[in-house]
Amino acid sequence: MADADVIPIGSGGRPGRGSGRRTTPSAAARALAGPGARPKKPRKTKAAEAEAVDQTVTELPPPADAESSPAQGSNTGGGEDSTTRGSELGGGVSGESATRSSTRAEGRGPDLAGLAGLDFAALEKVVREMFGADGERRIAEWFAFLRRRLSGEYEVDEFGFDSDLTDQILLPMLRPLAEKWFRVEVRGVENIPDTGSALIVANHSGTMPLDGLITQLIVADHTNRPLRTLAADLVFRTPFVGEWSRKGGATLANNDDAERLLRQGNLVGVWPEGFKGLGKPFSERYKLQRFGRGGFVSAAMRTGVPIVPCSIVGAEEIYPLVGNLSSLARLMGVPYVPVTPFFPLLGPLGLIPLPSKWLIEFGEPIRTDEFPDGAADDPMLVFNVTDQVRETIQQTLYTLLVQRRSVFF
Repeated sequence: MADADVIPIGSGGRPGRGSGRRTTPSAAARALAGPGARPKKPRKTKAAEAEAVDQTVTELPPPADAESSPAQGSNTGGGEDSTTRGSELGGGVSGESATRSSTRAEGRGPDLAGLAGLDFAALEKVVREMFGADGERRIAEWFAFLRRRLSGEYEVDEFGFDSDLTDQILLPMLRPLAEKWFRVEVRGVENIPDTGSALIVANHSGTMPLDGLITQLIVADHTNRPLRTLAADLVFRTPFVGEWSRKGGATLANNDDAERLLRQGNLVGVWPEGFKGLGKPFSERYKLQRFGRGGFVSAAMRTGVPIVPCSIVGAEEIYPLVGNLSSLARLMGVPYVPVTPFFPLLGPLGLIPLPSKWLIEFGEPIRTDEFPDGAADDPMLVFNVTDQVRETIQQTLYTLLVQRRSVFF
């Protein structure tokens, strides 16, 4: 595949083009982001969100079989049963209806169990069986999330990143895939800084970019920080995929936007092999392709952030690429149309990834703040650091392959 098919981070593929002075996303990123990237109403603080969740839990009605429940007509000391109290209200009102009216009058909300005919004791049991002991709180968190979406009390940054949607919807969808299907084993998480910026550089493979999504999930779960990813323009030109990628934290891979994210204190992820690594044949698995011309290194140098090498073993086997329908790929305007042992032979079933065993290791950070001023404009220095990062990832891949017992176990 020609180099023109890969969208490098650097402008025109040349290091040193990023100025670092841009205060807004690049024109290309804004065009791809569309009108949906305008900030929404300010999102509540973490403390306010926790208070809203607690309030939702408190407002949940008690189980129907709770002790001294008024709906059951228990006599709590007045010497009158519920029927007598109901008759005193006039109009033939039953004791249960009177109790619900009294509850509403006291400001505790309607008796949902009576209105919907639900057995909250049975419902609570089902919730605990499905979601565990903290099921009630998880349900309350969902209600709080829905309340924020309906009221607009969430924010979308200038790049289109919707952190609320990512935390509550997108990442949880990936978690069963990582934990149960790929059984990801993670090492070296302590090399990712707890605060401040860092550029995470990883190898790319697997025909489909699942390695990028899984890495984003792993970083969020182990550091409690979002990973902002850099993606090629093809991602944002693809219907539906581009919109959800933008909401999930991806932005266009160019130096200006990468430097802006790093200066804001974000963790940024990049896969320099691009489509050449993603679409390489199965016979060349775990052999790194070229890392471009070092645009990611110059971005790290200009902002003085550390580079964290990331090696991923297991993604190569999820869709073994044995062929490429190049004519169809040119017609569709995509880098390749993959042929695997199961796709397109089995149709949609061929899109199910194989359950390979994954190992992900984050290496020791490579510091860039010790380089002299203007180092990002030195092509030879940028190339040497790029080669150092690439060689570090390649050697780690070989080590992990030796340690892995088998492809699927």
